[in-house]
Amino acid sequence: MSGERLKLSDQLRRAVDESGLSRYRICAEIGLAQSILSRFMSGKGGLSLATIDRLADLLELSITTARRRSKRQ
Repeated sequence: MSGERLKLSDQLRRAVDESGLSRYRICAEIGLAQSILSRFMSGKGGLSLATIDRLADLLELSITTARRRSKRQ
Protein backbone atom coordinates (compact mmCIF):
# COMPACT_ATOMS: atom_id res chain seq x y z
CA MET A 1 0.00 0.00 0.00
CA SER A 2 2.47 2.59 -1.17
CA GLY A 3 2.21 5.16 1.64
CA GLU A 4 -1.56 4.80 1.97
CA ARG A 5 -2.80 4.85 5.56
CA LEU A 6 -5.45 2.52 6.88
CA LYS A 7 -8.60 4.08 8.27
CA LEU A 8 -9.02 3.85 12.03
CA SER A 9 -11.91 1.42 11.59
CA ASP A 10 -9.73 -0.88 9.47
CA GLN A 11 -6.95 -0.72 12.04
CA LEU A 12 -9.40 -1.62 14.83
CA ARG A 13 -10.79 -4.55 12.84
CA ARG A 14 -7.26 -5.84 12.29
CA ALA A 15 -6.42 -5.43 15.99
CA VAL A 16 -9.53 -7.40 16.99
CA ASP A 17 -8.67 -10.18 14.53
CA GLU A 18 -5.05 -10.33 15.68
CA SER A 19 -5.82 -10.09 19.42
CA GLY A 20 -6.35 -13.81 19.91
CA LEU A 21 -9.49 -13.03 21.91
CA SER A 22 -12.89 -14.34 20.92
CA ARG A 23 -15.45 -11.78 19.89
CA TYR A 24 -17.64 -13.10 22.70
CA ARG A 25 -14.94 -12.32 25.26
CA ILE A 26 -14.27 -8.89 23.79
CA CYS A 27 -17.95 -8.03 24.04
CA ALA A 28 -18.21 -9.35 27.57
CA GLU A 29 -15.13 -7.41 28.70
CA ILE A 30 -16.20 -4.05 27.25
CA GLY A 31 -19.97 -4.37 27.73
CA LEU A 32 -20.90 -4.43 24.06
CA ALA A 33 -23.66 -6.39 22.34
CA GLN A 34 -22.24 -9.05 20.04
CA SER A 35 -24.48 -7.83 17.23
CA ILE A 36 -22.86 -4.39 17.33
CA LEU A 37 -19.34 -5.83 17.14
CA SER A 38 -20.44 -8.17 14.35
CA ARG A 39 -21.86 -5.27 12.31
CA PHE A 40 -18.67 -3.25 12.89
CA MET A 41 -16.41 -6.13 11.90
CA SER A 42 -18.36 -6.65 8.67
CA GLY A 43 -18.19 -2.95 7.82
CA LYS A 44 -21.93 -2.46 8.21
CA GLY A 45 -21.86 -0.33 11.35
CA GLY A 46 -19.72 1.93 13.45
CA LEU A 47 -18.69 2.21 17.07
CA SER A 48 -19.14 5.11 19.46
CA LEU A 49 -16.06 6.90 20.73
CA ALA A 50 -16.73 5.52 24.20
CA THR A 51 -16.75 1.98 22.78
CA ILE A 52 -13.56 2.66 20.82
CA ASP A 53 -11.93 3.84 24.07
CA ARG A 54 -12.95 0.65 25.89
CA LEU A 55 -11.83 -1.52 22.98
CA ALA A 56 -8.47 0.26 22.78
CA ASP A 57 -7.96 -0.22 26.54
CA LEU A 58 -8.78 -3.92 26.33
CA LEU A 59 -6.49 -4.50 23.35
CA GLU A 60 -3.79 -2.23 24.81
CA LEU A 61 -3.87 0.06 21.79
CA SER A 62 -2.68 3.62 21.68
CA ILE A 63 -4.75 5.81 19.39
CA THR A 64 -3.09 8.95 18.11
CA THR A 65 -4.13 11.62 15.67
CA ALA A 66 -2.20 13.40 12.99
CA ARG A 67 -3.17 15.95 10.42
CA ARG A 68 -3.14 14.85 6.85
CA ARG A 69 -0.69 16.68 4.72
CA SER A 70 -2.16 18.78 1.97
CA LYS A 71 -1.67 17.37 -1.51
CA ARG A 72 -1.27 20.95 -2.80
CA GLN A 73 2.13 22.56 -2.53
